[in-house]
Amino acid sequence: MIHHAHDYREEARLDALYQLKLLDTSPSESFDRITRMASQIFGLPVAAVSLTDRDRQWFKSRVGVDHCSIPRDKAPCAQVAESTEPLVIEDMAANPCYADSVLGRAGTRFYAGAPLITSDGYGLGALCVLGSEPRQISSTELSALVDLAAMVMAQIELQHAFGRVDPVSGLATRNQFRDDLIDMAREHPGEERLAVVVDLARDDQISRIARVMGGARVDEMIREATRSLRAALGPGRAAYHVGSAQFAFLSPAGVEQVVYMEELRSAFAAIRSSSSVRFVTNVAIGVRPFILGKMSADDVLRGAVSAAQDARSVDGSVATYSSANDTAHRRQYGLLRDFGTALEAGDQLRLAFQPRIDLATGRCVGAEALLRWRHPRLGEVSPAEFIPIIEQTSLARATTQWVLDTAMDQLANWRMGGALTVSVNVSATNLAETDLIDRIRSGLLRRGLQTGQLEIELTESAIMAQPEQALAMLHDMADAGICLAIDDFGTGHSSLAYLQRLPARVVKIDQLFIRNLTQAQGSDFVLVETMIGLAHKLGYRVVAEGIETQAAADMLVQLGCEEAQGFWFGRPMEAATFVEWLGARRPEAA
Repeated sequence: MIHHAHDYREEARLDALYQLKLLDTSPSESFDRITRMASQIFGLPVAAVSLTDRDRQWFKSRVGVDHCSIPRDKAPCAQVAESTEPLVIEDMAANPCYADSVLGRAGTRFYAGAPLITSDGYGLGALCVLGSEPRQISSTELSALVDLAAMVMAQIELQHAFGRVDPVSGLATRNQFRDDLIDMAREHPGEERLAVVVDLARDDQISRIARVMGGARVDEMIREATRSLRAALGPGRAAYHVGSAQFAFLSPAGVEQVVYMEELRSAFAAIRSSSSVRFVTNVAIGVRPFILGKMSADDVLRGAVSAAQDARSVDGSVATYSSANDTAHRRQYGLLRDFGTALEAGDQLRLAFQPRIDLATGRCVGAEALLRWRHPRLGEVSPAEFIPIIEQTSLARATTQWVLDTAMDQLANWRMGGALTVSVNVSATNLAETDLIDRIRSGLLRRGLQTGQLEIELTESAIMAQPEQALAMLHDMADAGICLAIDDFGTGHSSLAYLQRLPARVVKIDQLFIRNLTQAQGSDFVLVETMIGLAHKLGYRVVAEGIETQAAADMLVQLGCEEAQGFWFGRPMEAATFVEWLGARRPEAA
């Protein structure tokens, strides 16, 4: 029974040691400093931070020792770790237990070791000093050694506490990856390696799992991935937890890139086939070749993450770093970072207004509000570039609110255009905001505007992203008297049965279908004719986008389309220009 208790205690001690991820890590100045101090205080040539592994003493830090480990058998540091008590051997040659040890045979006569004890009471090893002559030790010297050992332990726990080990996966973190790469570059400068990032799932997939199954399920998914990764890498290979669902590791030295990438593909295919979350995640793997010492750890990781983004289009796919794609990703990240500032700045964002024309009378009946961004360094940034990025983030709410407020302020300033309606685009993300309708209604009320003066535009694909949630929200919107328009009609893969249930008043036919309307072949003519007919049967008023010629406008009148917008009538204009444009039109068409 005592034997079993000892075995259990030893396994728990080893587990505590392994959790700290210290064994076989590179030398570190923060430990070497303490070891040098111990050597100087005692005036002895040899000192070490010695960790007691299953069958060896491994030196995290050493002074005056060439080798990095000795067998655990008959090693005095092992006794210190097991007993968690200091040990002094004044003359090893006279000690029956240690005279025949590896140290004793190597000529060591004096040994003093103070234990490295975790907060749970496990002995990890010892801070020890050794000499080649017998020696005595004063109580002051022993106290100093115990204090230095406590400093080593504090350093270990500091590393652990300050983001060096992820609490869920138990893997070393990005901070540790950074330090390890610096140490490796010092030891193997110029060596070529491959950094690999495994991205388990997109952020929206992770948040969906958390929402449906709870945060504990996400943690379990991370732990399962960790176990698989550790098993695939084997003992002695470090893995790092570098993002919420991102892991990184380095290839061994000297691998051939093409062969190694094929090995990655097959290894991850095997892992994925046995994963319990294979149906709800989308693994992507990025590979970044680099030379130790030539690139910062952050750049290495960022390049591998960029490659993983490139691989994202195909589940389980592996992609190599591309500088062109990385430049694009970096620009996207920069735009995302700067857009938050733009929302606060007051002079970077503005709205442009594109007129909407009643085709039967030629009157301007409204305008679509279009967000514009003049970046202080990059100049005008295309909405096609920045809006899709913003819509994927928490900035979507603040952006839509800015557009709503600015559009409503403008409407309030255009009292003379009481009949004008302004359309504002809302993204799929905004549909999850339970207070969206209240914010719109209170905004209109504060400015003394009618609900009919504001139209909300949603793309068909945005509605189909969360159809039931969208339907409930849109019915509430209609009940509040807010007009709804379906934008990009015909491009969103929705069913007729679903479209029939939408409480929209307007559909906007995408310019994709209008562009070739007047060409001789006429296939687009038939398509647009059918779409207009369908929209009318469903009870919608139809707006055609992208009208660039009088011939296209005439053809749409012939097809029964009610409204149109496009360059033929007016390009998107600044608010003041739009007012001038309105005033310059013939009174009967104004």
